[in-house]
Amino acid sequence: MSLNRTEKQAVVTHVTALAGKAQTLVLAEYRGIDVEPMTRLRAQARSQGVHLQVLKNTLARRAVQGTSFQVLAEDMSGPLLYSFSEDAIAAAKVLADFARTNDKLVLRAGAFNGKRLDAEGVKQLAAIPSREELLARLLGVMQAPLTGFVAALAALAKKNEEAAAA
Repeated sequence: MSLNRTEKQAVVTHVTALAGKAQTLVLAEYRGIDVEPMTRLRAQARSQGVHLQVLKNTLARRAVQGTSFQVLAEDMSGPLLYSFSEDAIAAAKVLADFARTNDKLVLRAGAFNGKRLDAEGVKQLAAIPSREELLARLLGVMQAPLTGFVAALAALAKKNEEAAAA
């Protein structure tokens, strides 16, 4: 069923708003994926704050025109799944993780910070640890000296107790 002009304008407006807020856009071919795996992918994407949508490529090209994602205009052909995320790596991570377990999803291209990424670049972006992981690592590094100091104090106290008991 085709869309009338007002429906097309609504789609373009919606996608332009998504593109305005997003840091990353990843394009993936979804040919041959069954409904159940696609439903799981959408649920996973929602939980990570990623917006997945199948769009008409001409409408998507219009929507990203004038944004940092216009570098992907040439890649917008064929049956594509558009993945927008405000988190810099969430869209790439969700699609790359799904593509590892489902060979029918093919990463095509992506854009981050106004630069076009090929499929390998999207995989490299997905390999970057998430913000939460990086914060946890930083906290671990900050706690390491304190933990070592406390362990040294405990060992010294134990040694002093043993010396006093003897």
